[in-house]
Amino acid sequence: MNDLHATRFTLLAGGSDARTEMERAIGIAQSPACAHVFTRTMFDEARQTAAASAPDSRLSGLAFTAKDLFDVEGQPTPAGSAVLAHAPAAEADALAVARLRAAGGVLTGRTNMTEFAFSGVGVNPHHGTPANACDTATPRIPGGSSSGAAVSVASGAAFIGLGSDTGGSIRIPAALNGIVGFKNTARLTPAEGALPLSTTLDTVCAMTRSVRDAITAHEILAARRVTAGNASPAAYRLAVVKNVFFDSIDPPVAAAFERSLKALRAAGARIVEIELPELAELTTINATGGFSAAESYAWHRLLLERSGAGYDPRVVQRILRGATMKAHEYIDLIHARRDWIARVETALAPFDAVLSPTVPITAPSIASVAPGTERDDEFFRVNALLLRNPSIVNMLDGCAISLPCHADGELPVGLMLWHAALHDDAVLAVALQAERTLQK
Repeated sequence: MNDLHATRFTLLAGGSDARTEMERAIGIAQSPACAHVFTRTMFDEARQTAAASAPDSRLSGLAFTAKDLFDVEGQPTPAGSAVLAHAPAAEADALAVARLRAAGGVLTGRTNMTEFAFSGVGVNPHHGTPANACDTATPRIPGGSSSGAAVSVASGAAFIGLGSDTGGSIRIPAALNGIVGFKNTARLTPAEGALPLSTTLDTVCAMTRSVRDAITAHEILAARRVTAGNASPAAYRLAVVKNVFFDSIDPPVAAAFERSLKALRAAGARIVEIELPELAELTTINATGGFSAAESYAWHRLLLERSGAGYDPRVVQRILRGATMKAHEYIDLIHARRDWIARVETALAPFDAVLSPTVPITAPSIASVAPGTERDDEFFRVNALLLRNPSIVNMLDGCAISLPCHADGELPVGLMLWHAALHDDAVLAVALQAERTLQK
């Protein structure tokens, strides 16, 4: 099996044709498992496109979904909001959407998200909240902001869930739904045609059900080839950062992470525990609100004046933090980040990748954080915990992947492998070996 087509067999496992596979995906998309997952579907068009797809194309007619902040030609781009529901239609596909289509992927729908991508929880008061794919007894949060994209992949309705990651918006829902989410170095993938949250931190990337498929999706989105190699775990020197990442960790997450370290060590990986004191500086560096607040306010300020009453109040609260940031504070933030990145890169230079829990908690119930002022405190507590670990990588301008590390019968837990900018291929190489080791 060559690399070009290996990804198809991960899903098709037996040679189903594109038309049959598309019907299967659409059937799942229309099932209760995908309630509130889509803001708009294109099933009839998808059937026609899949039937005419080239069998030798990279994706061969497989379904993909696009987070509601990506332009699709002829459609408005609401980004999970009500205030942009009737915005002018996009004149062209976002470049990421166009690249997936050119590779033979078939777009089946736009997926639900946190309004304007400003939360890691995945709750949406306008379109409803898709339930986590892992648990049917208690509806649990999907994670965000790429909530619908994650559930579309985890449920089997899509092969690739196209999304974005500004502070963990790919890796958080990947971890909570038990799938793979790869946040590449931001500059490697095009943001053209994607409604921004933070132009400094936004990354266009995707979720899949395996590391191999994550590599395929990244290669298409970045228009580059990954050199991942096939070295054994013994070839890698890995770090575990002990401070910050484990604060307030749920016991099931801690147990799954420790099992993962034990399995990797047994496979020969050299794992070193380190302290990274630079992490303690982030609170001070971001004290005036950080990039997301400042840059989102710059984009939203006029829309808020016209239509602020139609926003999710929790999103408005976070955007308005940027209204008070002064120009010199924003410039100081840029310089402080640059200096911080240089020092962290030096500290991580001896290692091939760093291992951390993707998030320190398992998915709480939707009811506990549903819209309503009486639940705001719990919502913001959960949101802060979900964003804490993955957002460190965005601040670093780095790359990271989350892969499942929980045991059967447990709520999903994500193992995050990460490093500084442009270490993408090394992180993916380690992830391939980690995935194989954890599945044994």
